[in-house]
Amino acid sequence: MANQALSFICTVFLLISLSYSEAIPPCSQTPYPDVCNYLISTSPLYTQDQEQLGFRDLAFRATMAHAQKVHQLASAMDLGSIDSRVNGAWTDCMEVFEDTISQLSRSTGSMSPVSFDDTQTWLSATLANQQSCINGFNELNLASHIPSLPFVSNNMSEILSNSLAINKFMGVPTKSLGGRKLLSNGFPKWVSSNDRKLLQSPSASSQANLVVAQDGSGNYKTISEAVAASVKLGAGTKRFVIHVKAGVYNENVQVSVKNLMLIGDGIDSTVVTGSKNVQDGSTTFRSATFAVTGDGFIARGMTFQNTAGPQKHQAVAMRSGSDLSVFYQCSFKGYQDTLYVYSQRQFYRNCDIYGTVDFIFGDAATVLQSCNIYVRKPMSGQQNTVTAQGRTDANENTGISIHNSVITAASDLKPVQGSFRTYLGRPWQQYSRTVVMKSSLDSVINPAGWLAWSGNFALSTLYYGEYMNTGAGASTAGRVKWPGFHIMSGADAAKFTVGSFISGSSWLPGTGVPFTAGL
Repeated sequence: MANQALSFICTVFLLISLSYSEAIPPCSQTPYPDVCNYLISTSPLYTQDQEQLGFRDLAFRATMAHAQKVHQLASAMDLGSIDSRVNGAWTDCMEVFEDTISQLSRSTGSMSPVSFDDTQTWLSATLANQQSCINGFNELNLASHIPSLPFVSNNMSEILSNSLAINKFMGVPTKSLGGRKLLSNGFPKWVSSNDRKLLQSPSASSQANLVVAQDGSGNYKTISEAVAASVKLGAGTKRFVIHVKAGVYNENVQVSVKNLMLIGDGIDSTVVTGSKNVQDGSTTFRSATFAVTGDGFIARGMTFQNTAGPQKHQAVAMRSGSDLSVFYQCSFKGYQDTLYVYSQRQFYRNCDIYGTVDFIFGDAATVLQSCNIYVRKPMSGQQNTVTAQGRTDANENTGISIHNSVITAASDLKPVQGSFRTYLGRPWQQYSRTVVMKSSLDSVINPAGWLAWSGNFALSTLYYGEYMNTGAGASTAGRVKWPGFHIMSGADAAKFTVGSFISGSSWLPGTGVPFTAGL
């Protein structure tokens, strides 16, 4: 940055500091103060609306304007000569960046209701998007292209990180949408009474808006056709229910419509299957058999699987970036990277998850409750890791919480489990955060509990915790001695859940779960 620019920034910073009360954090409290000062000082809003806008809104709107310029720059690029691998990674970047603009738009306060919890979730999702864009190029051995990406070369990651920090400093933690505690029947409060009746109903066909059946007895033979038709029939504005009858649906499904509910005929009866994987040229992001981005998604009684096998490495069965999504009595089957809890707030209840390496991974705020987690037999020489949480910023409200669940060896691993080491997780990113509470851990879990990613990377910045687990693999006597690992007391657990982990009680279960005060 030129000296004259730095001089100007210092002057602007002084003006900002004088213009706002001490209660409003200056750019010096963000991770990238120079970037913050420059963004604010060069924004037309600074000279036009600085008196009307608070510092937070000014920063958010400046961030939004910058993101739109970056998107315009990316959209105008000539991609005619690039090869298919670059095009695939680029397509991922464009998709997730468009989601970033959407998350920034609703974080500015234009939507109602907007709370601290909401904006912290949405801004955390923008950082997941940035990382996903970069990951795609790395996975396809295209890292040399990363510095020239408009999404990277325009300080976008730094600006988004600053926005997250500003929101955390200035936001007032509140319970949004009436609080998101669990009701006595085990469903989160944001699930309406009608949705709960549907989820508990033994028969869904009579209540469904559309029926999918391979034998032709429904409205459509594929899930993708039904999802596409739902948009024309009013889906997105109200709850729209699709009943997927028993059968094996070999298709890759993408759901962007909001408030969609898929009800199957039960685990292993209604199966969505695919085999895309990184070894065959897909990015991890694009390998998902089933991918959902529309908010408020609910699934019941379905199996989502990726049959690529362990030799194909990253191969996702389910990718969810749906805020306030619920998966109830579902199964997720794969090997490496089975369940991609991509971003935003997600709840899993009475589900089965199968895999080998990093098979529950991503950067969402995720609670898995009363679930069965099955560790499969990996390839020779591999080690199993149940989780790989991807938090990249200390201010994100994301993490993986496994509560009241069972972690055990699958049938193919049990006879040979002594030949393979299995760990609860490893740090995919610097601020990886995972807790396992009141769960049954059988002897498949290695006494160390957790595995390093590479050397000392993230061992002091991660947060891994265990609380009141049982079973042959639950002993903490031989656990890792990392600075970021915690054997949590009741007080530790209460502080962790309310003060830090996924924004406290607005999302976490309110009864019988060690994520509330009075544990």
